[in-house]
Amino acid sequence: MVPELFRDPTFWTVALGSSLLGGVAGALGVFAVLRRESLIGDVMSHAALPGLVLAFLITGSRELPPLLLGAALSAGIGALLAVQIPRRSRIKPDAALGLVLSVFFGMGIVGLTVAQQRPTAAQAGLDRFLFGQAATMLRRDVAAIALVALLVLTLLILLWKEWKLLAFDPVFAKACGLPVGALELLLAALMVLTVAIGLPAVGVVLVSALLVAPAAAARQWTDRLERMVVLAGGFGALSGGLGTLMSAEIGRLPTGPLIVLWACGIALLSLLIAPRRGLLRRWYLHRRKSHARPAG
Repeated sequence: MVPELFRDPTFWTVALGSSLLGGVAGALGVFAVLRRESLIGDVMSHAALPGLVLAFLITGSRELPPLLLGAALSAGIGALLAVQIPRRSRIKPDAALGLVLSVFFGMGIVGLTVAQQRPTAAQAGLDRFLFGQAATMLRRDVAAIALVALLVLTLLILLWKEWKLLAFDPVFAKACGLPVGALELLLAALMVLTVAIGLPAVGVVLVSALLVAPAAAARQWTDRLERMVVLAGGFGALSGGLGTLMSAEIGRLPTGPLIVLWACGIALLSLLIAPRRGLLRRWYLHRRKSHARPAG
């Protein structure tokens, strides 16, 4: 029964953590979407796997701090390579993204296989980072996500004008004397951190969807950056809460994939019914225009 579920502290722990993760990922994802760097999140998430596995092989422990540190470092290296390869070679940006993503993910799968062949029980459950296991979220995990969310919110407020200009016109931002490189690096670092803390909940394969789907949904509803960030954060938080609720109510369904499905569902619904950009609105205007044309 729902009333009994709402009295369960474990449910509220997972729901709060998932909502915070969805909110911070959605808000940050706005800047990736506006700068046409949506696939960078995908590269970061897949590139995090070899670092995570390497951290386990070095420490022999499944404690989250060293694993997430390794994942963050690896994700950062992957994102850096994806940006630098097109600048220093004839490889196109989309090809570089696909190359880095595939190579790092392949390395991670090989490392995961090696780790699972160890004659100890420490590696058990390591593969949960592929698709996540939000239902095992603890209060300390929620505290870590809340700390990252607070950091992101603080930096968004302090650097709002700079990141706003960077999102729409980086050339003009550089001409104004802004440290564009440092701002881009800081934004990328926050995304890496968000990807890292999202791995235990939704996994390597799916965490990038939390960066893109809420932002894509918010883009359909408004042209103002302020509202878009708020809406994207809200859509991400709503997806986290609804995914957790559905997983707890139905049972036997993984929480992480359900969160992503809700985020993508909200994005698809926004594409259909948004008042200005929605497909239904465009279809209606096209149909009305066609009927308004004089015959002959």
